[in-house]
Amino acid sequence: MLITSALPYANGPIHLGHLVEYIQTDIWARFQRARGHEAIYVCADDAHGTPIMLKARAEGIEPEELITRVRKEHEADFAGFLVEFNHYHSTHSEENRYCATRIYEGLRAAGHIAVRTIQQAYDPEAGMFLPDRFIKGTCPKCGAADQYGDSCEACGATYSPTDLIDPVSAISGARPVARDSEHYFFRLADFEAFLRDWTGSGRLQSAIRNKLNEWFEAGLADWDISRDAPYFGFEIPDAPGKFFYVWLDAPIGYMASFKAYAEANGLDFDAWWGSGAEPEMYHFIGKDIAYFHTLFWPAMLQGAGFRTPTAVFCHGFLTVNGQKMSKSRGTFIRARDFLDHLNPEALRYYFAAKLGSGVDDIDLSLDDFVQRVNADLVGKVVNIASRCAGFLTKRFDGKLADTLPRPDMHAHFVAAGDAIAAAYENREYSLAMRQIMALADQANQYIDEARPWVLAKDPERSGEVQAICTQGLDLFRILIVYLAPVLPRLAGHAAAFLNQEDISWDGRLQPLTGGRINAYVPLMTRVEPASVEALIEASRQDLEPTTPSPTESNAGMPAMDPIAETIDYETFSRIDLRVARIAAAEYVEGADKLLRLTLDLGGEQRQVFAGIRSAYAPEDLAGRLTVMVANLAPRKMRFGVSEGMVLAAGPGGQDLFILTPDEGAQPGMRIK
Repeated sequence: MLITSALPYANGPIHLGHLVEYIQTDIWARFQRARGHEAIYVCADDAHGTPIMLKARAEGIEPEELITRVRKEHEADFAGFLVEFNHYHSTHSEENRYCATRIYEGLRAAGHIAVRTIQQAYDPEAGMFLPDRFIKGTCPKCGAADQYGDSCEACGATYSPTDLIDPVSAISGARPVARDSEHYFFRLADFEAFLRDWTGSGRLQSAIRNKLNEWFEAGLADWDISRDAPYFGFEIPDAPGKFFYVWLDAPIGYMASFKAYAEANGLDFDAWWGSGAEPEMYHFIGKDIAYFHTLFWPAMLQGAGFRTPTAVFCHGFLTVNGQKMSKSRGTFIRARDFLDHLNPEALRYYFAAKLGSGVDDIDLSLDDFVQRVNADLVGKVVNIASRCAGFLTKRFDGKLADTLPRPDMHAHFVAAGDAIAAAYENREYSLAMRQIMALADQANQYIDEARPWVLAKDPERSGEVQAICTQGLDLFRILIVYLAPVLPRLAGHAAAFLNQEDISWDGRLQPLTGGRINAYVPLMTRVEPASVEALIEASRQDLEPTTPSPTESNAGMPAMDPIAETIDYETFSRIDLRVARIAAAEYVEGADKLLRLTLDLGGEQRQVFAGIRSAYAPEDLAGRLTVMVANLAPRKMRFGVSEGMVLAAGPGGQDLFILTPDEGAQPGMRIK
């Protein structure tokens, strides 16, 4: 089987909201391999589109340099969370160009592509057509200001950018003008009969299938698959200056990633992707992009002569402490920050304990996270091994008993694997975790009732102690087999401790007897609340705003800064703006956006971390005067305490300018 996750957009870091999907998919892929199936898990960076082009331009680099850097960061984050892809690729690849061209030409040859002229919003200052979400203005329905060109976040209304009141370009601030442009469209309605059958054939969750009925009832409209230059992507064959819309070649990235893997491993690409191919294919995605994967994508494949997915599995969003992730609350948590503070397997387990087969959102309650991981993994599962290992290593040189005193318990734990396997197969991970923890309770209860620590006081009963502890480790080994898809690192360490190479699903059948264990070392430590607090504090640092993915959920768009709500003079007068001399400036190790500034206020020095590294080198700043907010409360950051804020203006990247007072200003002077 071929398994995929949605492609992360190549313009920003991986965060915990993303990881719900990749951990969910990785668990399923690992489970399938443990059951003996050939399960190939591929993914790629989604590397095309206007947002990436503009972000690269703001940083003063080429898009290729940006996507190469971000891909390395993404792969490192995924590896840190033990997400094991067979291959990770990029949509900006020759394999993807080949597959996208092949699909487009197949659709065109079959008459499924239309060409017509449409009117679009054009930014006369930036010299480019504007995607809907790069236009901002006042909502025509509720009057909310600073809303996107396609929908209002205040009232939820959807509309055309031409309906916005006082629209402006989010790139330049200019008022858009209407211009004609020739565009290419995919005739989705040509596939209505096929799609009605495909979506109703058990491939989708019922909630998604019901939602798609609304699309069918409204009528399947032609889909615009082209964008005008300037655009970062693949040029459409025989259409100079026209590029494939990012959403056309993004899902084709699944094909491209597998094609690269197949070529490296001697597999027949067409045997997997050709019409009627026998291998199964499963997509894991967020519920917000279901219509791309359940309407456009299968129709494209069908029309171009390729196989369609066996099933598409959608999941909900992640909230933290019951609310949307928030930078100000420290709950917009990047993968890298989590890895710096906590064990990634703790999060893998917690997500597994929350995930079901539906599309409901899941919540990461940080207090519950600490309690559940400590109670289940440390207090129940690992506790079994730590309770039994000491007796065997100290009294029996690690030697296990040759027989189990309770073979019925071994048989019971083995038999429970059928229900646990069914739960994994159906993506009911929370059910599987409950079943596993119920077995862990039974194993601990057995040890409690057998009381090997009491029997160990009687030399004549040492054989019983050895047998009881062997039984405990046998049950522990079965639990580890069941948890291995969720906790692969723990499973590996446990296997080394037990001297057991086989932790596949069938490996649980043979009792753990007669061998010798190694010295026990702690397999997992408790999650400390202090570490969670440190993570939240680190996450409160301002993250660089990222241009959004047209293929990912909950993304915010870059925009011209709106005018804030007015304040009265008394409020403003409380802000203490001071002239400061930059006495020293230096890079911050481990931070690619910050400089550490030592500011002289005329007799007092302050340390301030400023996010201006993209525009200034330390040697450019020493000795210069600037303006700072002197009465801003000190803020503890990962790199130290910041004791104020320097003022700067500009859109970002290299176009960022610290404020410099006129000649004659002196350090410590207050701005009036």
